[in-house]
Amino acid sequence: MGGGYDFDRTVDRHGTWCTQWDYVEDRFGVPDLLPFTISDMDFETAPEVLAALRARLGHGVLGYSRWRHDDFLSAVTGWFAHRYDADVDPGSVVYGPSVVYQVSQLLRLWSEPGDGVVVHTPSYDAFPKVLAAHGRELRGCPLGDDAELERLLALPDTSVLLLCSPHNPTGHVWRREELERMAALCTRYGVAVISDEIHADLAHPPYVHRPWTLHGAPGGRWAVLTSASKSFNIPALTGSYGIVGDPESRDAYLRALKEADGLSSPAVLSLVAHIAAYREGGPWLDALRAYVHGNLRMVADRLESAFPGLAFVPPEAGYLAWIDVRALGVADDALQRDLIERERVAIMPGTTYGAPGFVRLNVGCPRTKAEAGVTALVHSLGRLA
Repeated sequence: MGGGYDFDRTVDRHGTWCTQWDYVEDRFGVPDLLPFTISDMDFETAPEVLAALRARLGHGVLGYSRWRHDDFLSAVTGWFAHRYDADVDPGSVVYGPSVVYQVSQLLRLWSEPGDGVVVHTPSYDAFPKVLAAHGRELRGCPLGDDAELERLLALPDTSVLLLCSPHNPTGHVWRREELERMAALCTRYGVAVISDEIHADLAHPPYVHRPWTLHGAPGGRWAVLTSASKSFNIPALTGSYGIVGDPESRDAYLRALKEADGLSSPAVLSLVAHIAAYREGGPWLDALRAYVHGNLRMVADRLESAFPGLAFVPPEAGYLAWIDVRALGVADDALQRDLIERERVAIMPGTTYGAPGFVRLNVGCPRTKAEAGVTALVHSLGRLA
């Protein structure tokens, strides 16, 4: 339980065309594994969101709709003001069907084929794919390597810093001084910034997320891209939004959205969900975040008890436990085989994110499931170490 909400309750997701549960075989080669994989949660969304969706469905008509209206824009700007003490001009907000779609469009606007795009590593696995699809060169910068970051940004054909804030998969919440340094470097070298902030709402106290809106120059080539989909567990509704600093880029983005791609009419249920989440869902989100942090703390305690040398620290944001198992000397392929064949669980290998020797365990789920996941991991590591 958490804040009056029952996060311990198990919801059976089998047979719902669920990527994590019904299609685990696609990635792991074996069906019917207990999954701790793709970054969605096993919780129902906030009751306030469900009530708003039911009311909208009760209307019965699901025709074309618009996103550029005060109900949606004031919900977004109010959320940023209340949660992040950030003043967002509603005129700077744009809609998109997904964050990755928005990344693609802005890459087209702010870079050319063959240009370099700087990404912190390890990286969210969609970033290399989208960059390769657009013919851009991924220039990986190890997390925390300030000298390498400047070297890469200073290269004459580096066009964009593709930032993940908070960082996925590590869960790092960028500090004010880190963001200020990145902003200064990007200004110095004329590099645009695309900041994917979809995990922002799940920063765990005392860590505080700072949106790029607080650091980007007024009218500059920068964008914050985000959605309520991660924090309120509504990715199946589709829908995201961006805050774009440069008015000309904003207009070009919206022309492409409407004229080239025919996507300017939003998913109306996504709008309804965002508005309800941002106006009424704060208490649920705070309770969820506390519950998830309890899961992460449990994982840390179990790993510390079994393998004191691992020194796992819960992430600063999110529900993805990024676990470094290199000290145990266990081969990645052997660990995956044991997890799948003996423990019957699916846990993401670090190689997916360019980081051998790590695993990513999704604990956005009831505690009993999270306990089963870490127990399986401990058993496999114990056998192989």
